[in-house]
Amino acid sequence: MKSNDVDTDLVARAQKGDKRAFDLLVLKYQRRIMRLLARMVRDVDELEDLAQETFIKAYRAINQFRGDSAFYTWLYRIAINTARNWQARQYRQPRTVEPFENEDGETFDQVENLTDISTPDSVLFSKQVAKAIQDTLTQLPDELRTALELREVEGMTYEEISQAMGCPIGTVRSRIFRAREAVANALRTLREGGEL
Repeated sequence: MKSNDVDTDLVARAQKGDKRAFDLLVLKYQRRIMRLLARMVRDVDELEDLAQETFIKAYRAINQFRGDSAFYTWLYRIAINTARNWQARQYRQPRTVEPFENEDGETFDQVENLTDISTPDSVLFSKQVAKAIQDTLTQLPDELRTALELREVEGMTYEEISQAMGCPIGTVRSRIFRAREAVANALRTLREGGEL
């Protein structure tokens, strides 16, 4: 049986609630995800937590996996987004700014040459940020949350999301904008010391 066939079987079982099947996927891909994250995050102490966060996100979103790509490709995207989110939470700034613009016109800074500024306060704040984001996402209408998760978790393009959700690209952009705005407002409230 080929690796993709095994993954397909394990994913199908995990989608039906078989936690052991998902554990097997974790065991299979844990080292690869750790190596991937290590290329983006220089803080060795954070690697295990980020790998765990990646697998938690994958577990929570397993029912959204449609098999359009290999399971590892889907997991890879989740890991990349998890590392980027961690970098943003750590207020990381590249020493040299060389923006990269993707096909959707979004601009990202390169993740190389980052400086680690982890402190107990920043770790606590990171956990508060994660909770604020999760709480905000659960309160969003389904169409906003789904559009944002397809973009940020699954790494889909606006066109793919448009096809998946059966709506125009403009609607997708609007939904993602509104969802990001809700998250930004929650984070602004947290940063200002208010209640979420």
